[in-house]
Amino acid sequence: MRLVVDLNRCQGYAQCAFLAPDVFVMHGDEGLLYHPEADEAQRDGLARAAAACPVQAILVDEVDVPAGAVTDDR
Repeated sequence: MRLVVDLNRCQGYAQCAFLAPDVFVMHGDEGLLYHPEADEAQRDGLARAAAACPVQAILVDEVDVPAGAVTDDR
């Protein structure tokens, strides 16, 4: 799964960091750091984090890539 956060929209409410701490972490009072490539085990936490974001700044893109496929991440 790929994850994108609109950092211009993010207001630092930190709901995502509370609900998915393995993916999101607050840096200071307002800076958000996150891992853009999440694994399947984090699906539920990411769904809760995206739903809880007061400004809807989190987009989770479920990419279905067949096993053994070669991807081009340019």
